[in-house]
Amino acid sequence: MVSAFRMTTKTAKPAAAETEALSRSALRRQREREQRYQSILAAAEDLFASTGYHQTSMEQIADAAEVSTGAVYFYFKNKEDLLLSLLDEIGYVLRHLLADEFNRAGASLDRFRGAGLAFFERFCRPYPEKAAIVFRESVGQSPAVELRRKHLFDKLNGDLQAALMRLGHDMGRPVDQNAAEVMAVCIMGIYERVAYHYMIWQDRRADLDAIGRDAVGFILGGVCQTTGKAPCT
Repeated sequence: MVSAFRMTTKTAKPAAAETEALSRSALRRQREREQRYQSILAAAEDLFASTGYHQTSMEQIADAAEVSTGAVYFYFKNKEDLLLSLLDEIGYVLRHLLADEFNRAGASLDRFRGAGLAFFERFCRPYPEKAAIVFRESVGQSPAVELRRKHLFDKLNGDLQAALMRLGHDMGRPVDQNAAEVMAVCIMGIYERVAYHYMIWQDRRADLDAIGRDAVGFILGGVCQTTGKAPCT
């Protein structure tokens, strides 16, 4: 009995060490897969923005990501799948950036102004490729891409609508839900058009901060009128 117990404990130690080694190996492979996935996404983002979605091939993406074409197809079914994944990731970045500003100090005109400036100064200017994909390369594509793009803008409009209603409530002049929805759609439309005009049509990214401040000032005038805050400061 004693010898049998000793044999069991002796074989158990190598088994535990082997399991630990396998776990480390599995974690390393998982990290490598995630790195390849992110490398492919980053390469697609750069190429879609610089060369154009239709002009970019899966082979070019593989070459830029320094992986095989087969590896690209392992992670993504096709080029459309890549664009859908990029829209999801870009939407996550943009929504969290704006939410951070809205929530930093509660509902206030300063936070509303901060969110507007953040769109230009912390999204469009440092991430021109992301802006190009959302505002240009994903427009007019397949029904699946259009649906994903609509979903993103519905979420952004909903975030803005909630912020407007919270702002009106805190200022003692509740904003009607329909009015808040219309204003949210208009604000996002202005932001999108300004970004497209000055980044893509005119390539004036160096002037974007000043342009953004003017656009936000213009929008705040309408927000102040709706919430009854006068003068707007």
